[in-house]
Amino acid sequence: MNDICCIGHITLDKIITPKQTVYMPGGTSYYFSHGICHLKDHAHYKLVTSLASSEYQSVNELRAKGINVEVIPSRYTVYFENKYGENQNNRTQRVLAKADPFTVEKLKHLEARFFHLGSLLSDDFPLEVIKFMSAKGILSVDAQGYLREVRGEKVYPVDWEEKREALKYIDILKVNEHEAAVLTGSSDYDEAVHLLHEWGVKEVLLTLGSEGSLIYAENKLYRIPAYPPREVVDATGCGDTYMLGYLYMRNKGASYAEAGTFAAALSTIKLEKSGPFCGTEQMASDIIKRSPLKAERLTSVADMLQLQ
Repeated sequence: MNDICCIGHITLDKIITPKQTVYMPGGTSYYFSHGICHLKDHAHYKLVTSLASSEYQSVNELRAKGINVEVIPSRYTVYFENKYGENQNNRTQRVLAKADPFTVEKLKHLEARFFHLGSLLSDDFPLEVIKFMSAKGILSVDAQGYLREVRGEKVYPVDWEEKREALKYIDILKVNEHEAAVLTGSSDYDEAVHLLHEWGVKEVLLTLGSEGSLIYAENKLYRIPAYPPREVVDATGCGDTYMLGYLYMRNKGASYAEAGTFAAALSTIKLEKSGPFCGTEQMASDIIKRSPLKAERLTSVADMLQLQ
């Protein structure tokens, strides 16, 4: 039995920032796996990914780091171009190739306490996969892929047509402010997290970039600070780093606020370098200890606005 199993495509990424252009592997599964291997308790972690046989170098690198990787063969590997402006919260994308979707048949043998579906495109994980995996463990989903539809090479924002049915089966959902607005039709953070919770999600994680994040669970709202980085280098993979930190700590029995705070600190460390998180738990603890910023219990998002 694994503690955490991340499922998702490893991609080929072209990352363009004002400072540099970098070619490297990517995707939720890549950033999640490379990040978690730097944490103390990753022995019971497993990655399930899918990519073309010509791109196994990234898999071999993960295995060399001690990560248990299962590969589902695909005809192609997902190829993303991510372009950032001076504001790292803004990104434009192109998709130059797509991998085969995941299916229940290919995943039905898996066993874990937590499953994290790292969706990149709208057809990566069909509804039947969500339903099936929710019965096998605590199901965590990154909503980003369900809101991206590829037409030609361009990525278009779309709503998740099956969201009301799918969210009933999802225990933990990560969204940013734009994704929350698309899913709920509301740009009011308070209303958005409450709606997602009402539709079935037990733990709603709303990431807000440099403004921090909100966690809504058990009818309680928590504000998690964003710790300022020494330098903003590359935001690619920050959301995945947040999720690996959150699930890692929740698996260890941490509270929602403790898990969110640890996740935020990992994201700050990641933001300071290109590539996956490569820091330590001690570095994250040091950031939390020396910062005057603390997680806070709110009664509403209006409280958060008053605190700023």
